[in-house]
Amino acid sequence: RTHCRNSRRMTAAAARGVTIEDLEHSYDQEPVLHGLCLNVEPGESVALLGPSGCGKTTLLRLIAGLEKPTVGSIHIGGELVAGGAWVPPDRRRVGMVFQDWALFPHLSVANNVAYGIAKSSTRDTEVSAALEMMNLADLGDRMPSTLSGGQQQRVALARALAPRPGVLLLDEPFSNLDTGLRTEVRTEVHRLFADLGITSIFVTHDQDEAFVVGDRVAVMCNGRIVQTDSPQVLYHHPVDRWTAEFVGTISVLVGDARSGMAQCSLGSLAVAPQLHGPVEVVLRPEQLSLEPGGDATVQLVEYYGHDTMIFVSLGDEQLRVRCGPAAPYVRGDHVRVTFTGEVASAFEIS
Repeated sequence: RTHCRNSRRMTAAAARGVTIEDLEHSYDQEPVLHGLCLNVEPGESVALLGPSGCGKTTLLRLIAGLEKPTVGSIHIGGELVAGGAWVPPDRRRVGMVFQDWALFPHLSVANNVAYGIAKSSTRDTEVSAALEMMNLADLGDRMPSTLSGGQQQRVALARALAPRPGVLLLDEPFSNLDTGLRTEVRTEVHRLFADLGITSIFVTHDQDEAFVVGDRVAVMCNGRIVQTDSPQVLYHHPVDRWTAEFVGTISVLVGDARSGMAQCSLGSLAVAPQLHGPVEVVLRPEQLSLEPGGDATVQLVEYYGHDTMIFVSLGDEQLRVRCGPAAPYVRGDHVRVTFTGEVASAFEIS
């Protein structure tokens, strides 16, 4: 754990918060961001989660100073850096890791890491500490082309962290890694962020990635943040059906809500008391269970090792039920579906 102690000494005191207010931005008169607000506490890790084209990378570039916002303001560490004032990128103390890592192919690993550090008597020591922090101490003389994808990604992180930024921005940092390595490096980076206590904001379209690494997740859609919460709150209490579906698997039943209960094909389910009239009842697969017999039919079985997803038809409606790895059901079985949760998410049909 020596590298963790070194990294904490390098960066923990530098963590800075980010405050974004009423941010708007356009490209060639085409609006990209609309009245966006976000507050990131010092030392917090926030994931920007959303589909392609929703404005995630644009927001990151505005924070870094690579773009100027059309309207609104950005504060970093309490300092106004955009909107009424302008602080250029090299004075914001913001590090950035790009999707393709953007390493200099003609420079060694050590020289890539040294690139953003001002020349001083301690420069070599700072480079060595950054390499050790990312478990790259023996690779300083290597060229980027001789490294694996995971090693290149670590070099990009070391280069971004070496100048001791107050905020670290990451744009789809794991997207160029294969599935197995992606999971491994994701966990490693999550542990590193926790040890460093650094403020980080990262872009992803992968819900698992956002939930694992982010202390909070800001879900974006069409240039707006629709909900910002912890992964647990986001998953169990989404603000609308679109968000519920984007952050996890759901089944949707049509129902009628009155006095805190919704009547639907599974019977009477508890919902929010303010709901009244036609609703869409949104159910997570783990909120449902199966028993042999009944009027539902198993349509498909997907086995994942740690659990099994059972696709069930109930009249004209389709349900997904998460069962244990030893679920005994096969296609064509007749089953009874039961809601086992306490309160179901539901949204009024306008």
